Amino acid sequence: MPLNDSTQLLLNQIKQLGLPSLNELDPIQAREQATQANQLSHKPEPVALVENRLIPGSQIDIPIRIYTPAGNPPFPILVFFHGGGWVIGNLEAVDSICRTLTNQAGCIVVSVDYRLAPEHKFPAAVEDAYTATEWVAKNAASFQGDPKRIAVGGDSAGGNLAAVVALLSRDRKFPSLRYQVLFYPATQYGFDTDSHRQNGKDYLLTTELLVWFWHHYLSSAADGQNPQASPLLADDLSNLPPALIITAEYDPLRDEGEAYGMRLQKAGVSVKMTRYDGTIHGFVGMAQVLDQGREALAEAAVALQSQFN
Repeated sequence: MPLNDSTQLLLNQIKQLGLPSLNELDPIQAREQATQANQLSHKPEPVALVENRLIPGSQIDIPIRIYTPAGNPPFPILVFFHGGGWVIGNLEAVDSICRTLTNQAGCIVVSVDYRLAPEHKFPAAVEDAYTATEWVAKNAASFQGDPKRIAVGGDSAGGNLAAVVALLSRDRKFPSLRYQVLFYPATQYGFDTDSHRQNGKDYLLTTELLVWFWHHYLSSAADGQNPQASPLLADDLSNLPPALIITAEYDPLRDEGEAYGMRLQKAGVSVKMTRYDGTIHGFVGMAQVLDQGREALAEAAVALQSQFN
């Protein structure tokens, strides 16, 4: 279907701003410009408790933000990783998303501020993401969480990290995860798909920008063949937690997200895939102006509730 009216209007408004593409900037400038996109998030909802903590990482302490719902503990837990191509993004960028999921799914959300590239190349983000998930499982009782009901989730690069954490958790036999929620995830280093050819130029996230993100994230193209960077290349996708994979029709990452879902299904994993037609990458973080963002969050919350109960 064609772009829906609200998505087309948003793209027109962004184009009128005349901002340079992020891949024309250095990473620090790109981070500064990207913070302007936070105003597209829906209004942050109040939750019962928000707490910032530092937890020990392999190199430095990792900042996390813990969102706790109202109700009777212990609560199930969603460990969430923000998007931004491993180069931009922070806890604030997904604050509204995490608050809504906390309330609607009735779970604690632990948002992880992993190290960014290019200052910290692959696999630094992976190490932080897994370390934070491991810490959550071992320390759940310290924040009213239930260590037996843990899911992982993320958007874009964060969806990539969530998928990789699920693989690592299986291979290392800890922690046991209930579910994975992947919003338009990057699953493979590569740019040769129909969705790249169809959607790689005019829909905010471009193929050029994805090349820029991957260039900053990886030390070499060879790293892109590592399943910890490209989970779609993992030999074995069996015995992974059930998944919800949400994609957007006009997203260059659409095909690799759906390919990952199909491979999970072939490996015997229960997967629900939902493509939101007529919209673009990042729409969940644009719920202030794109109703489909709210719809996708509601879908994820229902799915989490069903897995946690």
